[in-house]
Amino acid sequence: MRTTGLLTTAVIGATLLLTGVTAPASSHPAETGKRVLVFSKTAGFRHDSIPDGIDTIRRLGATGGFAVDATEDAATFTPRTLRRYDAVVFLSTTGDVLTEPQQRAFERYIRDGGGYVGIHAAADTEYDWEFYGGLAGAYFESHPAIQPATVHVEDRAHPSTADLDPVWERTDEWYNYRSNPRDRAHVLATLDESSYTGGTMNGDHPIAWCQNYQGGRAFYTGGGHTKESYTEPAFVSHLSGGLRWAIGDAQADCRPENGYRPLFDGTSLDGWQQAGPGSFTLSDDGTLTSSGGMGLLWYSAASFSSYSLKLDWKMASESGDDNSGVFVGFPPSDDPWSAVDHGYEIQIDATDVPEKTTGSVYGFRSADLKKRDRALNPPGQWNTYEIRVTGERLRIWLNGVRVNDFTNTDPARSLRDGHIGIQNHGADDRVSFRDIRIKEIR
Repeated sequence: MRTTGLLTTAVIGATLLLTGVTAPASSHPAETGKRVLVFSKTAGFRHDSIPDGIDTIRRLGATGGFAVDATEDAATFTPRTLRRYDAVVFLSTTGDVLTEPQQRAFERYIRDGGGYVGIHAAADTEYDWEFYGGLAGAYFESHPAIQPATVHVEDRAHPSTADLDPVWERTDEWYNYRSNPRDRAHVLATLDESSYTGGTMNGDHPIAWCQNYQGGRAFYTGGGHTKESYTEPAFVSHLSGGLRWAIGDAQADCRPENGYRPLFDGTSLDGWQQAGPGSFTLSDDGTLTSSGGMGLLWYSAASFSSYSLKLDWKMASESGDDNSGVFVGFPPSDDPWSAVDHGYEIQIDATDVPEKTTGSVYGFRSADLKKRDRALNPPGQWNTYEIRVTGERLRIWLNGVRVNDFTNTDPARSLRDGHIGIQNHGADDRVSFRDIRIKEIR
């Protein structure tokens, strides 16, 4: 199932440098292609890595199927021009770079669904423009000298961080910020302040985040000061994923996430128990992948009543036709069929009938298919479920979009107390899971 609108049209001459004149026709992609504007005007400090950043984004456009225009001309910020673009990149901009009419045009662009990507000194920009401060997520405060540091990846499903190691060692100029964006944005990665000198954020130091902001999408990364960043494979992958999400070619849950505790953090299966045949394989990067079946890996250490359960998953086989599910509300048992008969399954399957496919409460209620199809990443890419249980009500979010709302009325079943588990369906079905976490609702 191909649901995210990933571009397949070849783009010829996808990049150009805007100089205030009309580009030659041969520089423009097909009309159906996505477009990104890279804006790098500076009114303060000028980073010598800006040309490297532009070159890298151009290469990402050429391989990713989107056109890239670059400019330092703020006159580009008009409603008519901005509507051509799926995302605008603020590449190490500094100071006050837009007039008030240009600011209003950009606000309208974001509210109409446009995308924003902020790189490094984008946080050192437009301090007196409240809308921009909210969009960027946080303003720059200070930085120590360039040095190595340890980055901890918090979200391992977002396309900007899914391919990174859980612990990412790299060298850059590490910003401190005037405020912590965690309560209003979704934190993707944080700095370990004990791994370098000069951090001032009291141990909670976000360095990359995303959010849905007033109708648009906003991604920010604090990396990218150095020229070397733009040839570093991991950072380029990070930037590529942020761009893909911002232009709508990949989906993710960018709602703020706080108060969850891990049930599976990629390092240990303490508290979990396998019921029935088959198993799950735990890889070095903290990914669980199903094998054989039909069985169930369930959390036996505790049952839950009212809660929000989040977990990341992807269909992992080459065929993309895989089957699994997340079970909730079942009694403890060594028999996996007890979960089938007494609980509810939130399905993972790309090809079954509506009430038995991804986002459905299996056999009971189909997902909202239009919303599901817009939110779903294709096989091979990570997705995030939120499964929220309150009393007998069960709601499902896929990559931040609510796709199902079900209430149990079956006296033989109850969601008010039960266990959770993930299914290994069969020998030909390979589904992977990461970061299973829960927040109990009081």
